[in-house]
Amino acid sequence: MRAAVLNTAPGQLEFEELDMDAPGPREVLVRTAAVGLCQSDLHYIDAHWSTALPEVLGHEAAGVVEAVGSEVTATAPGDHVVTCMTAFCGRCRYCVDGRLTLCVNHSRLRTRPRPALLNRHGAAVGRMGGIGGFAEQMLVHENSVVPIDRDLPLDRASLLGCAMITGVGAVWRSARVEPGASVAVIGCGGVGLSVVQGARLAGAARIIAVDVDEHSLAQARLLGATATVNATAEDAVDAVRRLSSGGVDYAFEAIGRPATVEQAFAMLAPGGVATVLGMVPDDQPLRITASELFFHEKKLQGSLLGSNQFPTDIPRLAELYVQGRLELDGMISRRVGFDDIDAGLAALRAGGVNRVVVEFG
Repeated sequence: MRAAVLNTAPGQLEFEELDMDAPGPREVLVRTAAVGLCQSDLHYIDAHWSTALPEVLGHEAAGVVEAVGSEVTATAPGDHVVTCMTAFCGRCRYCVDGRLTLCVNHSRLRTRPRPALLNRHGAAVGRMGGIGGFAEQMLVHENSVVPIDRDLPLDRASLLGCAMITGVGAVWRSARVEPGASVAVIGCGGVGLSVVQGARLAGAARIIAVDVDEHSLAQARLLGATATVNATAEDAVDAVRRLSSGGVDYAFEAIGRPATVEQAFAMLAPGGVATVLGMVPDDQPLRITASELFFHEKKLQGSLLGSNQFPTDIPRLAELYVQGRLELDGMISRRVGFDDIDAGLAALRAGGVNRVVVEFG
């Protein structure tokens, strides 16, 4: 199997032939059809976040099931599936309470008696999030995939597994945006634009998109933003407060920088909720006005992949796309072949794109 492997960080991906183990009892072998490129992939390539190397990155993927383990019941060969990193056990107190992203057995589900992937030197190669989508095949736990309708194009379906479920999920499940509410979204990449769509679907009356790129802001307007703020031209906090008559009910940070998290909190009206979706490094502390937590009852919270329940959320999002109520086609700014994955990552790093999708032959 051919894969793009990260061997050193900071570094770049290297194409290698890897040996893949046979599926275990509860594992699924998927032929990769498409994988979206995410900022989190760049975080590991550029060493802003660390992981054990070598590793196959990529997690926002869709493909076709080729084989299943002896105990698999969730899917079957021939199924079209979307992957999701939040594998769940279904038994712990968080899973039973419907909070699948907090499953305490998440890491154990990826543990297997032999490495899933070996390189030419016989060394084990990891898989990002138990997925490893930058490869021709993926070997994943059955609770990391969900079948979808075969009529849904797989390039668009791939976006459901990260960008859409993170952004829309954060609106619906983490923040629970109410109809008529005011919303600010900082960062209009793939996740931020998904937040805009989630807020529109939730019935938010005012959706203010903030970015530094005019193309991204134009996309936000197309997808439901009622107003936009270019943070290079004016103070983002002041502009949002002006456009929302003093502050928004909900703010979402989709970049991963301390400054923008602090802005999200500052944009809130009393009683507002700021939700952080970006991956802020641990060595970059946040500074907020603590008195606003109790005098104004503001809230600052995080959201892992939209606090999703992906076995039900992804099919629902797919149905909304089929109905024409969720936009996926316009979310893809560029498509590249697997051999051109570095060019796709360069486009993502340069900015001004929604999502870049790698298509496999």
